[in-house]
Amino acid sequence: MSSRVLVLGAGYAGLPAAKRIARQVLPGEVEVTLVNGTADFVERPRLHQIAMGQDVKVVPLRSYLDGSGVRFVRGWVRSIDVDAHAVAVEEDGGLRHHPYDILVYALGSRTDVGTVPGVREHALTLDTLDGAALASNALRGLEPSATVVVCGGGLTGIETATEVAESLPELDVRLVSSTEPGHWLSGKARRHLHHVLDELRIDVTCGARVREVRSGELVLEQGRRIPFGVGFWAGGFGVPALARESGLAVTAQGRARVDARMQSLSHPDVYVIGDAAAVAGSWGEEFAMGCRTGGFTGPKVADVVAARLTGRETGPLRFRYIHECISLGRRHGVVQFLDADGSPIPRILTGRKAITYKNAVLNSARLVFGHAGPALARRRHVADAGTAAIPAAARQSA
Repeated sequence: MSSRVLVLGAGYAGLPAAKRIARQVLPGEVEVTLVNGTADFVERPRLHQIAMGQDVKVVPLRSYLDGSGVRFVRGWVRSIDVDAHAVAVEEDGGLRHHPYDILVYALGSRTDVGTVPGVREHALTLDTLDGAALASNALRGLEPSATVVVCGGGLTGIETATEVAESLPELDVRLVSSTEPGHWLSGKARRHLHHVLDELRIDVTCGARVREVRSGELVLEQGRRIPFGVGFWAGGFGVPALARESGLAVTAQGRARVDARMQSLSHPDVYVIGDAAAVAGSWGEEFAMGCRTGGFTGPKVADVVAARLTGRETGPLRFRYIHECISLGRRHGVVQFLDADGSPIPRILTGRKAITYKNAVLNSARLVFGHAGPALARRRHVADAGTAAIPAAARQSA
């Protein structure tokens, strides 16, 4: 019986993980299956562009997987039975159970729409292609001088507000945030950011927490009301409750507790990567959410899993921050270079150079998905030691 590796989620972490595992083991000895709810790869850092109707290439997952040896299942994960080593997936309206010997959990994060009342019902989010299409339709239906409110002064909020303001200058764009937008950046980067916000005539409201979102209206904690034609919510991210519900050890925020090889601290046959994992850096704090960190965990966990299957050892993940790329429309941007622990250093890029830099970073990720190295990897046999590391009960669960 071949060993079964099941990868849940085909984002910046899960997609390269699946391909890279398959590339390091002999076909017929290991079956690698990738489960994802949509048929296309979603570049979340470009969704605000899609919402503006810009021509952003959407790549079907199967085109990345052709010839890789990875089996693709389109469906939504509903539950994980870590004792029976099986995952329930909703496919074509029915529920199917997929057994596994090794599970790679890469279900990522989503915008938190449950904390503030009314967000789910009355605000738009940019997590999915469908969400971007919905936003595009809503914006096209606005009259000139209508108000677009963006809630959240983090990366998503800043990029959404500036993209709307530049693409649709006839609209009144307001950015509402509990903190100063870009407060984590260096002084030089913050000054450039606020210069662009002013140039795009974006009305910024700082120190304002949203108490409730109503149809066409924000209600702030102080009682102030802000009417809007379209409202975007970018007030922070959360992870699915699935890891906690499955019995995995998780943090208070629901991220799975893992070691330096992304192996679950409670279930050794489960590996967790990307935003769903609480991976601690050498500086002590958990990695921030986002493709800039998640993209590093996918290839590493692939090497860890392949080494386990083939009876070898591999070292822990080594990671340092490099940069943070922020687009401010198509004409402006800022790239903040970072110290190893993520703290900003004085060096930045601005303007079109920053946009070119960010596009190069995102395009390089696509190249990784296309190849998912290692380039000189040779396929290995599954070793007895690797097979023995998988519980016999799990191998019989099918």
